[in-house]
Amino acid sequence: MKPKSKVLIIAGSDSSGGAGIQADIKTVTALGSYAMTAITAVTAQNTKGVKKIISIPTEIVQKQITMILDDIGTHAVKIGMLHNADIIKSVYKTLKKYKLKNVVLDPVMIAKSGTKLISNSSIKHLKKLLLPLCTLVTPNIPEAEILTGYSISNKEDMIKAAKTILNMGSKNVLLKSGHLKNKMIFDVLATKKGIKIFKKRKIRTKNTHGTGCTLSSALATCLSQKKNIVKSCKISLRYVDKAIISAPGYGKGFGPLNHLVSFNLKNLNV
Repeated sequence: MKPKSKVLIIAGSDSSGGAGIQADIKTVTALGSYAMTAITAVTAQNTKGVKKIISIPTEIVQKQITMILDDIGTHAVKIGMLHNADIIKSVYKTLKKYKLKNVVLDPVMIAKSGTKLISNSSIKHLKKLLLPLCTLVTPNIPEAEILTGYSISNKEDMIKAAKTILNMGSKNVLLKSGHLKNKMIFDVLATKKGIKIFKKRKIRTKNTHGTGCTLSSALATCLSQKKNIVKSCKISLRYVDKAIISAPGYGKGFGPLNHLVSFNLKNLNV
């Protein structure tokens, strides 16, 4: 089997392998595409939390990206943790220069353990510079609350927040509802054409480490394979659900997903 497309991942490393660059590579590979990386930060973490974050120098991040784009090229870009404002500015300039398409931004701001991963200055630059270049932004509820300043407690709040983020410049917004204390999940896709709700029953589990990274990488992979936005969301959400259900149960905290689940699914192309 040959890779169907190429995906450039710009994100931080997770030493435990459940989230970040490691989850991104596994996801892109499991869904049939070729993963390339520009690492923005190195973390010391496990399923119980993040202990240390070291940013990679901006010039090294930029060089990683340009070396890839000047040689191999890419069909999509997944952006994860951008640890400081300088890296955000650098990524913005590179995206503009190379006129990159299918840009998926996972606005990583808070770790599963509650650790804040980004400064207030970085959030301002993220909103002003990167959102207008994105094909899709995939915030969870705490991230959407930071981006909009709204308090989100129900589906109506989610729709309002998703529309607000859409008006910040992104072409599409997928707002994830996993943080709400409901029995049902209502993921909200806001596009220029309107609102679409993806409804499902919530999976009761602690094995959710890296769900955001995995979903955004799956979406970037689907878009790189020329699937439309709705189909990309359906496939990616299904993949993440199955990966959670079949999680290996590693670690003493929030365990990682089973990224290999795609090999057991006859048809992800729902």
